[in-house]
Amino acid sequence: MIKTAFISDFDGTITKEDFFNMAVNGLLAPNDLKPWHDYLGKKITHYQALDGIFSKIRISQSALDDFIKTIEIDPYFTQTLELCKSLQIPVYICSAGMDYYILKRIPDEIKKYKITLLSNKGEYSPETGFKLTPPPNDYMFYNENTGISKEALVEYLKKQGFFTIYAGDGIPDLEPAKIADAVFAKSVLLELCRKQNIKTLKFDDFRDIIKYIKRQVTGNK
Repeated sequence: MIKTAFISDFDGTITKEDFFNMAVNGLLAPNDLKPWHDYLGKKITHYQALDGIFSKIRISQSALDDFIKTIEIDPYFTQTLELCKSLQIPVYICSAGMDYYILKRIPDEIKKYKITLLSNKGEYSPETGFKLTPPPNDYMFYNENTGISKEALVEYLKKQGFFTIYAGDGIPDLEPAKIADAVFAKSVLLELCRKQNIKTLKFDDFRDIIKYIKRQVTGNK
């Protein structure tokens, strides 16, 4: 069996929709998005934009918890985790967002399947909104723009002899997609990969990843 590691983005990949988009549409006002426009104009970093936007959220803790519960998870995600566990494939969730809503949404899965989560730290107060904290700049998986370096994780695993399977959907997923051994791309990432001639695999939902692992890693269909 091929020594394999599975790395996945969270928002828009494991989930149906980004927490960012959900918050913009359900919790924020149009003028709260100025930090994002500053990021697009290259005035601030991706991390600074998220920190500025999420700090505008003002709802009770219980309302936030209920909101996070509405995040839709791919229906075949857990089945993928079961397969990886049975094949002793380590699973990594690598997010340029924050760990707060990931830990709130899938705490049981993270614990049961021993998922390694790499993301910016997030703390919430109804009075001050979210406060994001990136890892220290001497952290081996640090990125100045996004806080977390997804490509550094893929590089590290490849050096450890792993065949790397990567799944993602957005701009921060492009650099790791360039070096991963197998790439499952959707949405913006898929468009970027096509423009740069990066080979990708069919990815409608996690059933495609399950089929690939069974075929490539175990040799079974």
